[in-house]
Amino acid sequence: QSQLSQALNGLSDRAKEAKEFLVQLRNMVQQIQENSVEFEACLVAQCDALIDALNRRKAQLLSRVNKEHEHKLKVVRDQISHCTVKLRQTTGLMEYCLEVIKENDPSGFLQISDALIRRVHLTEDQWGKGTLTPRMTTDFDLNLDNAPLLQSIHQLDFVQMKVSSPVPAPPILQLEECCTHNNSATLSWKQPPLSTVQVEGYILELDDGNGGQFREVYVGKETMCTVDGLHFNSTYSARVKAFNKTGVSPYSKTLVLQTAEDSQPEEQSLPFPVPLERSQLRRMSPFSSTLNLQPSFPGRSYFELRSSAHQLSLHSSLQSLNSAVDIKKMVAVAWFSFDPASAHADIIFSNDNLTVTCNSYDDRVVLGKTGFSKGLHYWELSIDRYDNHPDPAFGVARIDVLKDAMLGKDDKAWAMYVDNNRSWFMHNNSHTNRTEGGITKGATVGVLLDLTRRTLTFSINEDQQGPVAFENLEGLFFPAVSLNRNVQVTLHTGLPVPEFYASRSAM
Repeated sequence: QSQLSQALNGLSDRAKEAKEFLVQLRNMVQQIQENSVEFEACLVAQCDALIDALNRRKAQLLSRVNKEHEHKLKVVRDQISHCTVKLRQTTGLMEYCLEVIKENDPSGFLQISDALIRRVHLTEDQWGKGTLTPRMTTDFDLNLDNAPLLQSIHQLDFVQMKVSSPVPAPPILQLEECCTHNNSATLSWKQPPLSTVQVEGYILELDDGNGGQFREVYVGKETMCTVDGLHFNSTYSARVKAFNKTGVSPYSKTLVLQTAEDSQPEEQSLPFPVPLERSQLRRMSPFSSTLNLQPSFPGRSYFELRSSAHQLSLHSSLQSLNSAVDIKKMVAVAWFSFDPASAHADIIFSNDNLTVTCNSYDDRVVLGKTGFSKGLHYWELSIDRYDNHPDPAFGVARIDVLKDAMLGKDDKAWAMYVDNNRSWFMHNNSHTNRTEGGITKGATVGVLLDLTRRTLTFSINEDQQGPVAFENLEGLFFPAVSLNRNVQVTLHTGLPVPEFYASRSAM
């Protein structure tokens, strides 16, 4: 009984495996049927594509034949017309000569005979210069060689659809080369060191900054990508995968990136080692470029770099500093320069793209490199040169604003234009709020974009110029300037909120 029981256990295992195998085979039958339908549809589509291509080529060749046909008919018809005219002239001359021969007056005949003989010879010579030879053959000098195509059609056959090469391994994100700056993120990755699988390209995906769905932001062969136009003070998740002819690799680990804050206190620099230049400190602040590496599996909690004891202590220090400063001390961490790529071709750049002028007497527009969709942002423009009382314009604009007209001429810009005596606000070519007080060389124009209150305010020499210029602003705005060759300005960013706005906000 024991031996039989053991034998039955073994047989039972085999029967269980057989049942599972039958299920597998039945599934294979279903899969084969589905694959057959899919493969037939693919084959029909490929053959139809070849037929369509052949029909298109047929139409092109017929068009060439028709053109050759029309050309030949035109040449022959032209020759018929020319020959008909000459024949009519010759016939007329012959009839006239016959009438002259009938003339009974010898003296009259002798007076015109020499000239008439020369004219007859000349006309005869004209007929002898190839005029009676067809200029065009009736044959079509076209020969369609379809033998190679027929041979290719006869050789058309199935090839092995599967390749032996495996899919690539998941790429590795290189944390030391990944960073954020303002509202841009740069990501870098590489293949695992021991991987020998060929990679044809990479797909970089980013979410919407609010934990939403991932979307493709780059597809190509490069292993580094910078994504611009992100929201300030937002947390984005990024991941990358590789692909080749076989398929697509699994995703890399997910990288969590924090874009720059809309504004941070100037004293934020105190807990950190001070570099050589203060501007570098603001640009390289860890709180403007927080990186967290975590696996891309949902439903679990993960260790994050920003939860470390070191960073928590720094965060606590900053919180205590934040409570000790008022809005006057707030500094925008958005550092940017002018953008040569989107500017009008007449704009001239210098000083690391912070200073601009123009080589045209007409107004030309230049934008900043960074766009803003939320937060509080303030920048200034110092007037380095101001000749012949021009009226430059300062403000914000959409990326597709007109570049060859004064800022504010279209509905894509909100601006203040100013001369040496007064200023106006302008949007969609509508001029409002004339205000006394202009600019000269050495003056400073301030632009304050508050997307929390959705307002735009201007100042000249640190005093507010006119009322709040524009309200109900919404969307993505780029700092913008329009000027001509009589003006040169220099951009200053990362500045404290001006006194007039700080006092108004505290009320």
